Amino acid sequence: MFMADIAGVRVLYTGDYSREEDCHLCAAEIPQFSLYFNSEKMAKTIRRLAEKTLEVGESVSGFLVKKAFTCQIMALDDLHVFSQLSTENISQRITIAYNGAFGVLKHRLKQIFESVESLPDEESEGPAFRVHEWLTVKYESEKHISLHWRSDPISDMVSDSVIISILLILILITSYC
Repeated sequence: MFMADIAGVRVLYTGDYSREEDCHLCAAEIPQFSLYFNSEKMAKTIRRLAEKTLEVGESVSGFLVKKAFTCQIMALDDLHVFSQLSTENISQRITIAYNGAFGVLKHRLKQIFESVESLPDEESEGPAFRVHEWLTVKYESEKHISLHWRSDPISDMVSDSVIISILLILILITSYC
């Protein structure tokens, strides 16, 4: 059903795609009606977020879950209680064959990245450094280094760029030998 303006006459077209003839009503025959919509949405805080009474204007941080026309705001820790979803932290590690000097690698990465900091030997078993507080590069042996990071979009992006940088350094080392 739709309204059409044909030669200055407003016509309501009610085609129902049946075998009956379509019915056209002139604007004078169309009864007037109005629809009002309440655009306000209400979301309830549940579990941990509901433990504290909020003041007017105070903000809440959590997940908005819409289910069966209701909105609920919940904390990340409560997500597994109300859904079949779970949250996990994934730690990733990759070992790369690297036969160059570890100090050269650190120097090259310092030229590329803003923050490259050495780690104390007590924290890591051998020489190691951290890139942007997200990625740890460890010296495993004369032929291997390992990269360790907790997976999230930023850490994955930093680790990808560090891996590419290491591979480019390896290409430069082998081309000069």
